[in-house]
Amino acid sequence: MTEYPTSQEGPQPVASGGGTDEAGHGKAPIAATEAVRTHAAGAGAGASAEPDGAASAAATDARAARSAAGAGGSAGLPRPRRNAAAPGEVPAEPGQGAARPRPGASALDAQVGAAGHGGPAEAPRPRGGDDDMTGDGNGPPAAAITSGDGGAGRHGGGGGAVPVGEATVARREGDRLRFVGAATRRIARGIDLDEIVLGLCRATVPTFSDAILVYLRDPLPVGDERPVGPVVLRLRRTDRLRPIDDLTDISSTIGAGMDLAGAAGATGELDFSQLPLVGPQGDLPAAELCEIRPGGALAEVLRGVRPVFGSSAAARAALPELLGVDHPLPRGNRAVLAPLRGRRRVIGAAVFLRSPERPAFEQNDLLVAAQLATHTALGIDKAVLYGREAYIADELQRTMLPDGLPQPTGVRLASRYLPAAETARVGGDWYDAIPLPGSRVALVVGDVMGHSMTSAAIMGQLRTTAQTLAQLDLPPAEVLHHLDEQAQRLGSDRMATCLYAVYDPVAHRITIANAGHPPPVLLHLGGRAEVLRVPPGAPIGVGGVDFEAVELDAPAGGTLLLYTDGLVESRLRDVWTGIEQLRERLATTAQLTGLDHPPPLEALCDDVLDMLGPGDRDDDIALLAARFDGIAPSDVAYWFLDPEETAPGRARRFARRALTRWGLEELEDSLELLVSEVVTNAVRYAERPVTLRLLRTDVLRCEVGDDSPQLPRQRRARDTDEGGRGLFLVNRMARRWGATRLSSGKVVWFELTLPATPERR
Repeated sequence: MTEYPTSQEGPQPVASGGGTDEAGHGKAPIAATEAVRTHAAGAGAGASAEPDGAASAAATDARAARSAAGAGGSAGLPRPRRNAAAPGEVPAEPGQGAARPRPGASALDAQVGAAGHGGPAEAPRPRGGDDDMTGDGNGPPAAAITSGDGGAGRHGGGGGAVPVGEATVARREGDRLRFVGAATRRIARGIDLDEIVLGLCRATVPTFSDAILVYLRDPLPVGDERPVGPVVLRLRRTDRLRPIDDLTDISSTIGAGMDLAGAAGATGELDFSQLPLVGPQGDLPAAELCEIRPGGALAEVLRGVRPVFGSSAAARAALPELLGVDHPLPRGNRAVLAPLRGRRRVIGAAVFLRSPERPAFEQNDLLVAAQLATHTALGIDKAVLYGREAYIADELQRTMLPDGLPQPTGVRLASRYLPAAETARVGGDWYDAIPLPGSRVALVVGDVMGHSMTSAAIMGQLRTTAQTLAQLDLPPAEVLHHLDEQAQRLGSDRMATCLYAVYDPVAHRITIANAGHPPPVLLHLGGRAEVLRVPPGAPIGVGGVDFEAVELDAPAGGTLLLYTDGLVESRLRDVWTGIEQLRERLATTAQLTGLDHPPPLEALCDDVLDMLGPGDRDDDIALLAARFDGIAPSDVAYWFLDPEETAPGRARRFARRALTRWGLEELEDSLELLVSEVVTNAVRYAERPVTLRLLRTDVLRCEVGDDSPQLPRQRRARDTDEGGRGLFLVNRMARRWGATRLSSGKVVWFELTLPATPERR
């Protein structure tokens, strides 16, 4: 006998010899039932005074009752008393709510025996329209579903033999199908691996089994990947029936067909001494890892795919290999080993266990276990594939965005990126900050249409193109023009918006070009937030349009905020309303932090994102904030040198004067040597005046520009060579050095570490 809780409703009476289906059919009328009870009582007491005609009438009433049970009985039958002990049971002690079963007697014997002695057999009726599992939280607990031998045999007791009706068998099979349907839906609700395994455990414990162990391959194969090395199973999760004291309604959770008063011991817990589980109750721990030996018993069971009883020869040889040799094996058919097979291979195994107080598994339970194992394995396969796809999407998005922002001289940067939702982890929004020659920096923010992998790939190509164009030191409008051409080469429907700005900390100016992007917002030091008037332009990918750049002041202490439309536009507000709210938010934040100093950059980014409401996350968001510190004119020295032989000597004198003015005489020897080498190399190839500029910030930076596009390369000079050692000296003595090609030539620069002074220590 197998018991599946399916309903909270109490057991309904059934006339002797009749079954009950889910609609309540098959119950005898009250008059017929009373006649059967009268006849049974008289026969049991040995009364002989009843005439033969009365006995025939009673027998006729009994046949009528069985006929009425097949045609659909009526409601209104009296409900049996819960504390009445059926034949085959030991009466409960005073205060107990149920009778304890007699050793060796099953619930099915109790029901049939009660029917044979004139007592009504209890059979539950599932509540229609609710098939969620016990413990799921979405539906009521279920009552007992009894599955037997199909009703082929006859069981007698007391006054006569009473057959198990076909309606009862049909009801049992219907309840079994409803249980499997509800369990598979509970498993299918999970989207990741842990949710699916948890769904299997919650759907089967305590409804189908008292305990479960779930083993999965470690690592789980993905798609068509072939495993490398031995196949290892890892114990992923275990679950078991809790003690009775911890259950809110144990009678409805386990089922009305199970006698819990007799099953519970003196401590109020069920006997799980023979269940090899991991749990807080102190059982023997199951094996954490299990390596499947090729040709072993466990490998053969898993290869067969079908669930097997724990008492079978194959399972008794495979379970010690899975659980560990020190584990006692459950006696009888109280364990089921079910392989978990995905689409292409076996990915694990599940072990269902029942306690000794509960009826053992039956043949039909193997079909239930097979259904649960199949749905679980397919769900795990999909979860693994989904996890791999999410990992690829995360890696793609991470590699497309900068790992960190540079910290160029004269500007501080901060950024944020938020995906549109957990299920849309990739998008087309990007930001970037690119150092340029002359201590300048390019600030870029863009947005490709869509939230797919294709959008992220296009975004990566446009970002790479923007970085390449920035290194050529092209004007912002020219950069957008080349990005537009690149987008057209990628496809006719590849469109994006972009804003490209170049900040010069020496001139305290910023040049901005826009391609259909929301305008930036500038927060001044005094707390005033201003939406910059930048020509909007057409989006990238339209083709055949010109882009216009504007040059604006970038005052020291100001903060420029570049963003994508996901920050200011949603289904609840239009873009200009969002821009106005952003401007007001920046002004309010500046008022709170004080007007004499700018707000902290990182805190400002977080505060801006806090303006988003619950319905404002329709798009992914990229945010780039730049704090303009600038370089003071007193820290800049600039000269023009004619390409003559005397240029290196003049450059040394200019550099020595600047160091004296800044109090950096300790660097004179090093700076004069390096300036002489770099200027000599520039004069050799230049046709126009050479520029020399010194910048004093946290380091001493020297920049030498000429009109020759050929970049210098360091080489190893031979002992007989008269030249070729200039860049070798620069590389050994400078903190950093480099060369950048410009549209009008190149710039060679190097940096020297400032000497330690009391104010710098």
